[in-house]
Amino acid sequence: VPGIYAVGDITDRMALTPVALMEGHRLSDTLFGGKDRPVDHEYVASTVFTTPEIGTVGYTEEDAAAKFRDVDVYKNRFRAMKHSFPKSETYSLFKLIVDSKTQRVVGCHVATDGAGEMVQGVAIAVKMGATKEDFDNTIGIHPTSAEELVTMRTPSYYYRGGVKTDTLE
Repeated sequence: VPGIYAVGDITDRMALTPVALMEGHRLSDTLFGGKDRPVDHEYVASTVFTTPEIGTVGYTEEDAAAKFRDVDVYKNRFRAMKHSFPKSETYSLFKLIVDSKTQRVVGCHVATDGAGEMVQGVAIAVKMGATKEDFDNTIGIHPTSAEELVTMRTPSYYYRGGVKTDTLE
């Protein structure tokens, strides 16, 4: 219907408040600001506020394998230093999903304390097209869990032709 617009949850795109806010701002800019500003819904970060938090941006490994076909998955599970000394059983999980043809990081998934804050920064790099080499060339902050994102050097497993494999032949 001409003249009727919708943003946010009603559109059945992404039920996230920041997405609705951007859609509203962009629609307003387009209609009243003289700027055609569509919203790009690829590489939107989100967080599940659990203990530990789960932060994510980009494709899951399965979705990346379906789209890009050849994917390298870097994954590490460890006990963060702040949980090591009190002998806590709290672990962190970090995963980077990389398009093997371009080496572009197409997904980042983190389960650790403060994952949302961490992934918000990573989302900028992913949205800008950062490669695995860009991550590798970044000096990490020690001792932090986030440094794991720039120190994972060897893929844990792969997808080739969309099929998961532990090794390359």
